Amino acid sequence: MPRTPSPKMLAARRLLRSPRITGTLSWSRWSSDAAKATTETAALPDNAEKRQQLLNELSEPLEQKSRPAIDPKETSVMLFPGQGSQYVGMAKDLLRFPGARRIFELANEVLKYDLLKICLEGPREKLNRTEHAQLAVMVSSLAALEQLREERPKAIETCVAAAGFSLGEITALVYADALPFDKALRLVQVRATAMQAACDQAAGAMAMTIYGPDTNLGEACARAQQWCVDKGVESPYCGIANYMYPHCKVVAGNVEALEFLEQNAKALKIRRMKRLAVSGAFHTPLMLSAVEPFTKALKSVRLQDPVIRVYSNVDGKPYRHAKHILTQLPKQIVRPVKWEQTLHEMYERKQGVDFPRTFECGPGKGLVQVLEKVNAKAAQSSFNVIA
Repeated sequence: MPRTPSPKMLAARRLLRSPRITGTLSWSRWSSDAAKATTETAALPDNAEKRQQLLNELSEPLEQKSRPAIDPKETSVMLFPGQGSQYVGMAKDLLRFPGARRIFELANEVLKYDLLKICLEGPREKLNRTEHAQLAVMVSSLAALEQLREERPKAIETCVAAAGFSLGEITALVYADALPFDKALRLVQVRATAMQAACDQAAGAMAMTIYGPDTNLGEACARAQQWCVDKGVESPYCGIANYMYPHCKVVAGNVEALEFLEQNAKALKIRRMKRLAVSGAFHTPLMLSAVEPFTKALKSVRLQDPVIRVYSNVDGKPYRHAKHILTQLPKQIVRPVKWEQTLHEMYERKQGVDFPRTFECGPGKGLVQVLEKVNAKAAQSSFNVIA
């Protein structure tokens, strides 16, 4: 006999399944002020028209743009962090915002456990487990948007693009109205569980790697992988998992491969390596077993075209439509995160043209710090909304 939904869950479903609202962004679908957004839609036509005009301009090649452009300083871009940014105590300061509390209530109702308690109290080992960390970061990032909406609503109204690092890409798709919040929770749950299972099959690790212009990082990874083969490690891998900024990449692979790089760093002309707080070699072929369950779960979700540009980690380009998300997003699990390339694509513009305001929403300040190294001028108008 089917279980009768609780009153809270019925309310959540009504909130999450509300229709797309012209001129507003995705927070209207899961925010505690969804009803308010519906009544305010008529008051925002100018913002909607301005956003659409800028989106049209952004879709044109630079040399073809001739009509008067909207001042980019009046627009905003959202960035969302990924796994590894979590910490015990995250989201504590957001609880003063009713909308943020409501988002955690909805998450707890869908997940059937107290995610907020894990965020606030840990313990660290539990929070760092992939199946908890990914959900904690996504929900905390969306809760941070509630603070931004309360304090700087224009940043939400004038947003034209979003991108997320690894897991953060799913957060960006929720924000862009392509993916319902409740379905995203289930999807991330499947993704995290499948990735943790892949981690348990082969001990993997990731390390932030700083190197110089005379370093051949690809050759170093190949040597580490061959060393693993010679040692009898089954189907080893070592390669670039994240493109961060000039002379900085995240290398991932079997634990033995990273140990080889660390022990031979001087000979390989690697300046510094720092292990990341993750439990596996994400964005490498070692995660292959996670692709099928994630793809199956994604196919069960009714995706929609993003209402703003959302950039894919796989190639640094914007998603074109819902079908593109369906085919592209699963690849992200085993492909490198091309974050440096994404930032170049997002902030490309003619000389002298101003940059939009950038808001990093979620735990930590890592993405703004990376932006400073990739595009210092764009970073001058960046802000953190910390979960």
